[in-house]
Amino acid sequence: MKDLTLMTSTLTPTPTPTPAPADLAASPRDAGPPGRRTRILALPEARWAGAATVLFLLALPLQLTGAPAWAWGSLYALAYVTGGWEPGWEGLKALRGKTLDVDLLMIVAALGAASIGQVMDGALLVVIFATSGALEALATARTADSVRGLLDLAPATAARLSPDGVEQTVVVAELAVGDTILVRPGERVGADGRVLDGASEVDQATITGEPLPVAKEQDDEVFAGTVNGTGALRVRVERDASDSVIARIVRMVQEASETKAPTQLFIEKVEQRYSLGMVAATLAVFLVPLALGAELSDSLLRAMTFMIVASPCAVVLATMPPLLSAIANAGRHGVLVKSAVMMERLGQVDAVAFDKTGTLTEGTPRVTDVRPLPGSGLDEDELLALAAAAEHPSEHPLARAVVAAARERGLELSAAEDFESTPGVGVRAAVDGRVIAVGAPAGLLRGAADAGSARAAVLAAETEDGGRTAVLVAADGVPVGVLGLADRLRPGATATVASLTGLTGSTPVLLTGDNPRAAARLAAEVGIEDVRAGLLPQHKVSAVKDLEGAGRKVLVVGDGVNDAPALAAAHIGVAMGRAGSDLALETADAVIVRDELATVPAVIALSRRARKLVVQNLVIAGVFIAGLVIWDLIGTLPLPLGVAGHEGSTIIVGLNGLRLLRDTAWQRAVSEGTG
Repeated sequence: MKDLTLMTSTLTPTPTPTPAPADLAASPRDAGPPGRRTRILALPEARWAGAATVLFLLALPLQLTGAPAWAWGSLYALAYVTGGWEPGWEGLKALRGKTLDVDLLMIVAALGAASIGQVMDGALLVVIFATSGALEALATARTADSVRGLLDLAPATAARLSPDGVEQTVVVAELAVGDTILVRPGERVGADGRVLDGASEVDQATITGEPLPVAKEQDDEVFAGTVNGTGALRVRVERDASDSVIARIVRMVQEASETKAPTQLFIEKVEQRYSLGMVAATLAVFLVPLALGAELSDSLLRAMTFMIVASPCAVVLATMPPLLSAIANAGRHGVLVKSAVMMERLGQVDAVAFDKTGTLTEGTPRVTDVRPLPGSGLDEDELLALAAAAEHPSEHPLARAVVAAARERGLELSAAEDFESTPGVGVRAAVDGRVIAVGAPAGLLRGAADAGSARAAVLAAETEDGGRTAVLVAADGVPVGVLGLADRLRPGATATVASLTGLTGSTPVLLTGDNPRAAARLAAEVGIEDVRAGLLPQHKVSAVKDLEGAGRKVLVVGDGVNDAPALAAAHIGVAMGRAGSDLALETADAVIVRDELATVPAVIALSRRARKLVVQNLVIAGVFIAGLVIWDLIGTLPLPLGVAGHEGSTIIVGLNGLRLLRDTAWQRAVSEGTG
């Protein structure tokens, strides 16, 4: 993995305009940080690789159509230079550090091929390596873009209040611990702190992953970058901008990415020894016969033949086609795996950790219970219609869920008049001549001691004990019913958990920032026993590290900004594609494009199948290389036959790996994943 110093070196948010309240109707989970994506041609590696590819594509048809050698030869030469100078230079620098990497070996092999007339083969090798380097550089740059963009979640300025109440707009970086700031309705909170006075509801999905805004009043903690609702808050700053939760998320993503185990394919683990052995053997094949009196041309030809037949090209191709075929097949079925390394890692997984909101669930609240109080004179539809009519003017997520439930039942909603919204309490409106209040039971029942209020409190408590959010409905000050709302489970979530339990030998873990009751209810539905709730991003990372400390290879599935550090720290991270934040999508090693959880066990099974084919191909390639090398050493292997044997083994292992492109391979993986 390339050094991530491209990422921002400061944790001070860059100045960006504070979004207008009207722009904040969408959840920050959906909005994500503003995009600042590196263009592919802005990377020098991409420009050099592109130039080499164009030159190769110009030279190849000229050679095949019998054009003069100087025409296509000069183009091939330029392709060697443009595509090979950078990996060659990096290889030489590594050599100075007493390390021989495969890039330098491939450049030498390409030049060796050219020296014995295989100019096109050498140029193709150079183009492949240059393109691979460009893709790696692009992946690193895009991750850096996303981490930098995360800082834009925090506003650039804040309204600081002096002790005498004078308001001053200051840059967030100038805020000090102990300062007081004013957060108006619809604004993002400028710093981590604690509410001094005021009441509102704050959407903090970007930090905790909770699907619903959280009521905030005096002494409650708030986080920089979260979105204030309809009330105004005075907040005492408790952390510097460089130590806010958002800034710590950035640091954790960077640190996890930098300390993650080196990304190496199986063959790369023996690359150094193989490279050194091949170079030494090639020199011996050249020098020993020469010392014994052989002709220079004969010794050089034998050595070049040895280099060609012993080069690791066939071994590298034995590894890549199965993994790349698996990537292509998974992509056709809605799973984007970002590299061959990550496809290989998927097959090693033996533990899975799920986020809750937006991952196992859809991330939006739904009405699950409609419970009229005895004596209210209302049935379920009438109660829901009254509540939806009162909530209709509100933009609160719970209000939208109530209105959506009424529409699903085909209910007609009366017009609401004199609408009022009170942060932390609820809404009030006149509907059909009655004053309807809908909101939190604690707020609407405060101070009430009659029998109807007591029954409503019991009903609300039962609803909340079941892991749902309770909403009280009152008519003319008298409780008439309770609505229960909860995040809806994704289709196939239970089956996916069961499949992963069978594949990995252990039940998945639930890591969520949501409250323990909601987490426990969902875990019971899907069959998860290990539930860790109320977690901030750093706690999720700690949980992943604990699992890995016990020797597990952990796959984390998440979707939000708060999941990004855990995705980066895990053996492999998988993000939900539709609702996933920009940072989660860039940090993850794979993306479930259509949010179909059933593809997770399927892609793990496909990866394991690819790993088996890799082993088969390595055996085939090893047999061919060993046979050709022995022939060249103890006999006289004709160069054309050596090239044919080398290329033949490459074709065989390539075709074997391409078997995973077939739809039947995915169907088999689905069967293995659910079996």
